[in-house]
Amino acid sequence: MRIPSLRLRPVSRFSPKAPWLLHFHTASSDAIDTPFYDLSTSNEVLKIVGTISPMEPALEPLVPFLSKRIISEVIEEEQNRQLGFRFFIWAAKRQRFYSSLTFNLVMDTIIKENGVDLYWKTIEEIKDSGFEISSDAFTLLMAVYAKMGLCEKAIQVFGKMREFNCEPDVYAYNAILHVILGKEVFILTLAIYNQMLKLNCQPNVATFSILIDGFCKSGKMQDALQMFDEMVERDMLPCTITYTIIISGLLQAKRADEALKLFSRMKEDGCLPDYITYNTLLDGFCKLDRVDVALDLLRSFKEEGFVLGLNGYSCLIDGLFRARRFNEGLAWYGKMVEKNLKPDVILYTILMRGLSEAGRVKDALKLLTDMTERGVEPDTYCYNALIKGFCDMGLLNEAQSLRLEISNNGCFPNACTYTILICSMCKNGLVGEAKEIFNGMEKMGCSPSVFTFNALIDGLCKADKMDEACLLFYKMEIGKNPSIFLRLSQGASPVLDNASLQSMVEELCDSGQFLKAYKILNQLAESGVVPDIRTYNILINGFCRAGDMNIALKLFEQMQSKGLSPDSVTYGTLINGLQMVDREDDAFEVFNQMEKHGCTPSSSVFHSLMTWLCRRQKVPLAISLWLEHLRHRPDRDDKVVEEIKENFEKGELEKAVRDLLAMDFKLNDFGLAPYTIWLIGFCQAGRVEEAFKLFSILKEYNVTVTAPSCVKLIRSFCEEGNLDLAVYVFTYTLDKGFMLKWPICNQLLESLLLSEDKKNDAFSLLRRMESLGYDLRTYIRENTKSLLHARWDAWETKNVPPG
Repeated sequence: MRIPSLRLRPVSRFSPKAPWLLHFHTASSDAIDTPFYDLSTSNEVLKIVGTISPMEPALEPLVPFLSKRIISEVIEEEQNRQLGFRFFIWAAKRQRFYSSLTFNLVMDTIIKENGVDLYWKTIEEIKDSGFEISSDAFTLLMAVYAKMGLCEKAIQVFGKMREFNCEPDVYAYNAILHVILGKEVFILTLAIYNQMLKLNCQPNVATFSILIDGFCKSGKMQDALQMFDEMVERDMLPCTITYTIIISGLLQAKRADEALKLFSRMKEDGCLPDYITYNTLLDGFCKLDRVDVALDLLRSFKEEGFVLGLNGYSCLIDGLFRARRFNEGLAWYGKMVEKNLKPDVILYTILMRGLSEAGRVKDALKLLTDMTERGVEPDTYCYNALIKGFCDMGLLNEAQSLRLEISNNGCFPNACTYTILICSMCKNGLVGEAKEIFNGMEKMGCSPSVFTFNALIDGLCKADKMDEACLLFYKMEIGKNPSIFLRLSQGASPVLDNASLQSMVEELCDSGQFLKAYKILNQLAESGVVPDIRTYNILINGFCRAGDMNIALKLFEQMQSKGLSPDSVTYGTLINGLQMVDREDDAFEVFNQMEKHGCTPSSSVFHSLMTWLCRRQKVPLAISLWLEHLRHRPDRDDKVVEEIKENFEKGELEKAVRDLLAMDFKLNDFGLAPYTIWLIGFCQAGRVEEAFKLFSILKEYNVTVTAPSCVKLIRSFCEEGNLDLAVYVFTYTLDKGFMLKWPICNQLLESLLLSEDKKNDAFSLLRRMESLGYDLRTYIRENTKSLLHARWDAWETKNVPPG
């Protein structure tokens, strides 16, 4: 059992800064330079602020003589904080007075002196006095609440702006979008953006950066790229942060080559990459198992002045460990230590995971002591890496002991800890113990995540406990607070899927009920762990394996009604399940639906269809299906593929296969699976000559033919009586070091011993088999031994080859 999309810890510690903070005001600057600084003007302002109420009319004549620096000085000097706040709110109406220094000064004062209530009181008094309050006054308050971690309060401020006759400007929208995005409430983010456009508030670079970041994080790369293009069309030049966000998103979407192209475009446009951009690329390629590309990139980055730091070393070591190049990873760790860079808790976690995967769990365990000696406190992620290492080696008692040890060291097991243990228990057939761990999670104050549910549901399905798997699925769906779902389902516009939920949220935003929208979305998230696409795929697969296709298809419909789009795995599972119960037409109907619904079939889907076609002796149709798949690939030449298809149809197998192999190797896109399926298919259809021709061509191209393919060929040749070719293929398996199972070996030996002129070939093969490690005493069946007669006795007693 595999933990689905489970990461022990996010290794990257370099993410783009908050985009809205960089572009808060296009006219702002941290510097507060002014052509002149008149001390008397500053004193005059302080006198007005301190003695005249209301101060606003008296300040207006001084506007031409004021500067950013005077504004900042007055706020800093004014002892009465409420008057200082009021002066700031008055000054905020004019963009030329804005500076990030003043903004941060007021924000820090509010936070340090618990001045939120006083600031609110000031705003109320200004409103009662009939003076205008600018959007910046509320934007500052949103920033205060965001810094204090009070997201709901920040949203409440945004919603209250209308009560003060203040329309949010682009900076206020950016601030609230950033706050909501930090909570990953993407539906509300888009609703607020749509409202911004409805009110003709034009987005700026920061707005696009925020939204692009949201699309990337939610996996909607196409939307992110469209937003990027729209930004450029509006003559807004992307900054380093925007480029880095897109590059990171492309890498997460496994579109690495596009990420590199964008990186080149970024430099061509005169936008210089920073430390975060470089590390994002290194980390992305390492996580995509392209560590050699990452090392090449590092060499080019160094030429541009990039210096590898702790984050960079962590990426490379992690990438090398993922590629199972453990010695190289440890060598890079040695280089890092030589440079006196101190490892942090994240790097220690990487090292522990790497050593555990290399089977060196004891060495990984020693790192806990090393960490403490270096003053680095181990956390739950470190323990999770060790627990997974023990579980992978089957040392479940040791893993359980480590789970108990976590709490003793001031940490607490998290959902990932329990998921690792549940996966391992299920993998070792201990589904009952896995259920006990799952049931004990909440008693320990830990709520199961979607991965935890998926792990146990998967274990129950594989143990053929479908009723229990379904019950767990329903528990997952209902969650802790089912009333929220019932309330949302009532009324004229029931919320049944993502589209209706989006519509409801937009309606609430249009009426200014931003906080209500946020609370509903949060309640939905917290009311239970919502089944994801993998949950449905696990259950659909379980029912397909059980042959209950009606329930599998019902689940397929149910997931779509809840706004989840089936992926290639879903369709592939259904197609395979339908084929298993001889519903070939239905399988192809599901296959045809895939592209209609915007889901591109993966290669594995084609492999499944071809395998079943070959089992039904429809090899030409299987080949045509694959070539049709290639013809629609953008990297393939339609004319070349069409010529190959014509050669197959004319029976020119050798030419067609050679041309196809040449194309695969030229594009560096060779995969053995289709050729293996066809070879076995030819054998199943009794077309052994064509199967052997395919075998010979693959062998000529130095492609290692799989053991199952060889077994099929040997069996087919034995049944045809073509023992010379059967021996030829078997000898190939010996040369390749394959250890074939006893049925095929005995079938070949018996066929040779029953043939008068092939007996000696049997003895020759026995010699080769013994020399390559076959245990002939346990491997050779009684029927074969009886055919050997007295020669077998000599073999056993003398342990020498007969004859």
